[in-house]
Amino acid sequence: MVKSMRLLPKDQDWTAYVYLVYMPWILVAALVFPSSPWDKAAAVAGTAVALPLYFWGFWLRGHKVLWAIGGFVLLASLLSPSNPAASVLFVYAASFIGKAFEPPRAWWYLGALLALIGIEAAAFHYSMSCWIPAVVFSALVGAVIIQHYHRKRLTDQLLRAQEEIEHLARVAERERIARDLHDLLGHTLSVIVLKAELASKLFSPDPERAQREIRDVEAISRDALGQVRAAVRGYRLAGIAGEMRNARTALEAAGIQLEAAVEPPGLTPAQETVFALALREAVTNVVRHAQASVCRIALRQSGPYCELCVADDGRGGAAMEGSGLRGMRERVEAIGGAVECDGSGGTSLRVRVPV
Repeated sequence: MVKSMRLLPKDQDWTAYVYLVYMPWILVAALVFPSSPWDKAAAVAGTAVALPLYFWGFWLRGHKVLWAIGGFVLLASLLSPSNPAASVLFVYAASFIGKAFEPPRAWWYLGALLALIGIEAAAFHYSMSCWIPAVVFSALVGAVIIQHYHRKRLTDQLLRAQEEIEHLARVAERERIARDLHDLLGHTLSVIVLKAELASKLFSPDPERAQREIRDVEAISRDALGQVRAAVRGYRLAGIAGEMRNARTALEAAGIQLEAAVEPPGLTPAQETVFALALREAVTNVVRHAQASVCRIALRQSGPYCELCVADDGRGGAAMEGSGLRGMRERVEAIGGAVECDGSGGTSLRVRVPV
């Protein structure tokens, strides 16, 4: 397929064509008013060069625009002594300064261009109809274009920043869903496995209790499904009280005695969610890995902090930080808290959050 030719880049609007209305005056001044054959030929040749130079300037980026600016200044300097209308080429040069540079550097280049026009006007005795419009319109058009491109750059930066913020928000949401699903499913599936094993062992000696355990598995599975849907939608857990009930159920199913001392102070919804998810992850680790007989849970205010401590009398030891503990640490640190883990004499997990 043949690629279509474009005079202007896609990011350039139609107003660039309107500004070409001034260029034919170079030809009009040479062909209509009395002038020498050389001046007429120079006007035609100069216009033939200026027209593609004008469109080429819109394709250039950064300091490469100086080639277009220099081309217009050279054409204007060559044609203006004999053709006053050619001073419009200085204006075209000024219009590209804002595209090439940001303020205040662009203002220095515009000032240098105006000074050059004044020097040439004095050196080559430009008529007033030549140098006055060149100075006035170069200053006006150059200043307007500098401001236009400055605003455009700021707008582009804001759009890029907004796109980056939206991207980071999507990444953060995916990470949140991943952390929440890990905590939700890790805890729930552990309880389901324990209750299913218990029901299997009780099937012959105590079928009624085995049936109750199977019904608990069904209820826990339905509750887990609802929590997964809520996590994906962005809603949070039932709170500390709900997680304490879940912890008691999980520990009883694993045959671990619970000793609880929970005195929750006034917490914001975000803080309560962090503590609830930390409690869930800690209890899940006790059920899965600790091989403990007793689990102690304490939640109370200590000075300017609210502390959650989950300790067991299990095997302890130094364990590598998995995704669950890492997700817990990220949540706690996001609200200014800290997580401490001690594996000597069982495992003790402490979460401190300022309240």
